[in-house]
Amino acid sequence: MQFQDWLRSLRSGGGVRVPDVEELRRFLPSSLSLSLSSSSLLGLGALASLTAYWLVTRPRPIRPPCDLHSQSIPIEGDPSCRRSALLPDETLLEFYYEDTRTAYDMFLRGVRVAGDGPCLGFRKAGEPYQWISYNEVCEQAQVLGSGLLSRGCQPGPQQVIGIFAQNRPEWVIAELACYTFSMAVVPLYDTLGQEAMVHILNIAEISMVICDKPEKAESLLSNKEQGLTPGLGCIVLMTPCSDALLERARNCGLDILQLGQLMELGRHNLREPVPPKPEDLAVVCFTSGTTGKPKGAMITHGNIASNTSSVIKILEGSFVIRQEDVSISYLPLAHMFERMIQVSMFCHGARVGFYQGDLSLLMDDIKTLRPTFFPVVPRLLNRIYDKIMGSVGSPLRRAVLLYAVKRKQAELSSGVVRNNSFWDKLVFSNIQASLGGNLRFILTASAPISPTVLSFLRATLGCLIFEGYGQTECTAGCTFSMPGDWTAGHVGAPLPCAMVKVSDIPEMNYFASNGEGEICIKGHSVFRGYLRDAQRTAEALDADGWLHTGDVGKWLPNGVLRIIDRKKHIFKLSQGEYIAPEKIENVYTRSAPVLQVFVHGDSLQSHLIGIVVPDPEVLAQWARERGIVGSYEELCRNPDLKKAVLDDMTVIGKEAGLKSFEQVKAVFLSSEVFSVSNGLLTPTLKSRRAALCQAFQTQIRQLYGQSAL
Repeated sequence: MQFQDWLRSLRSGGGVRVPDVEELRRFLPSSLSLSLSSSSLLGLGALASLTAYWLVTRPRPIRPPCDLHSQSIPIEGDPSCRRSALLPDETLLEFYYEDTRTAYDMFLRGVRVAGDGPCLGFRKAGEPYQWISYNEVCEQAQVLGSGLLSRGCQPGPQQVIGIFAQNRPEWVIAELACYTFSMAVVPLYDTLGQEAMVHILNIAEISMVICDKPEKAESLLSNKEQGLTPGLGCIVLMTPCSDALLERARNCGLDILQLGQLMELGRHNLREPVPPKPEDLAVVCFTSGTTGKPKGAMITHGNIASNTSSVIKILEGSFVIRQEDVSISYLPLAHMFERMIQVSMFCHGARVGFYQGDLSLLMDDIKTLRPTFFPVVPRLLNRIYDKIMGSVGSPLRRAVLLYAVKRKQAELSSGVVRNNSFWDKLVFSNIQASLGGNLRFILTASAPISPTVLSFLRATLGCLIFEGYGQTECTAGCTFSMPGDWTAGHVGAPLPCAMVKVSDIPEMNYFASNGEGEICIKGHSVFRGYLRDAQRTAEALDADGWLHTGDVGKWLPNGVLRIIDRKKHIFKLSQGEYIAPEKIENVYTRSAPVLQVFVHGDSLQSHLIGIVVPDPEVLAQWARERGIVGSYEELCRNPDLKKAVLDDMTVIGKEAGLKSFEQVKAVFLSSEVFSVSNGLLTPTLKSRRAALCQAFQTQIRQLYGQSAL
């Protein structure tokens, strides 16, 4: 071993072997080595060992894939219209791997990578996860697809199959069964309601639905009995049902089969796969919407491949999905966010473990599964943040926590992300263990997240946390935060599959010349249109193929996008001022006692009022600090506490730059949380504004009466 070689190995941090005393003598000039004692040489050896250890174990910053000061490039010199800086030219990315041009291709790649390795995991209460291998999933998909064909379904994207189930392995197998024979999927979900469900079954011409539970089959059967869904001819159940249900179905000309029966039929009539093409329809994803009938966004295999490939491209230097990686599946498979994550995992032969179907048991599932990949929505991250802050009661513990966060955030600012620092071991280890202790990657999307919460959790969890922005109509995402950029308050740069621009909204004083306006998207991930709905398709897609999102964005100097407003839900106050309530709501949720808030205005009124749901885990302590005590319900009725909450919201609003007319002047504290089950939130956790107005109409009238006095 030469001395120069040893130095080079130290500098590179590679495999380092510390030289022994005799080697040290050979490294040094003979005149010097003769004068050194053995103890001196041993000291040099110890120093060399420490140096080598430090070089090998020192934290290394993540190398960004591009210049973080220029993360997107203007197209044709127009700074309001931009593309990813990762592209060599203006040719947008269609696929990452040559053999992955469809969702089906991406799964088959996983089969080649993993073979008999685990693919889909499930568990029963108190038991470990059981796994189905990639080869088994592939075989079952072909068998089930063959069974569908034996029941009269036709191979090709014109054949649409409904899937009405919670997240579970059979959901994925059913979807892959359709893709194996180029058929399309329509996901259905509980919170649609009868009217929306009937609309979807009819407009999509669904003749067969695969269900998980008899209760869902009963709801479909009830519509059939009333003559509302004449085209529905067969229900396939994943679990057993009663003879009475079978008899009811027969009486109205509806077949109910067990999944096992259909698969047995497929085994006896096995067909060769008919793989889809990139332009073929893969899924019609019906968006729940806040008003009106659901719209069926038509997503192709090429849309899915380009969108997934773009995320892989962005992460290629910092986070390569490995076969041993595992994701926890609990976000609804009826929506594209969760499905795109699973496609990414399958493409690399990684594992997906399903929760038990009960969100109250999710943390137990996470501790058992120990995922490395955790998809989340901001609301869950807010809960984690509140739990952590609520667990540090004493001033000393809080001071230590905040100091440790500050030290970790200093590392993040230099690009270092790790979970093995002194502060991780001293302060954050229990927090990380509560999420399985194995996380490498968190992705948050679907709604804005507070920069404070995002920066805090990046420090405490010690893993990569990325934020994305998009919507169903662009398959899932259109922007994604860049590895190495751990700043908050933006949603990253355009994905390599799409161009993103901002366009003028004169009535809201947003102009593209200032880098502000409605966010518009064009590229390989943009959907084909809404199923049999030319009018709403024309409203979403303009003549040049740009998707108009209804969100308002601002380009920052380093080429990333910040979401600043919402175009769709704007209204005027009586004095003529335009109000964007969602922007105001996002500000007010930074108030410590506020869990949820609904900002309401009336064109006949000159000011805003708010319906506030206080955070049950924060409110009692927050109120006690102000000398107010009582149960949660009593606190919500307490006028002094209501005033304190309003005052805190007003302070937060001023700090965020809200104008006086954008501040609420009165609030009602509701002890009932807005949720999907009570109809006040969509399944993607967006406010149903019309439903909220209806639910709180009495309180709204009272608030306007109060604030008018």
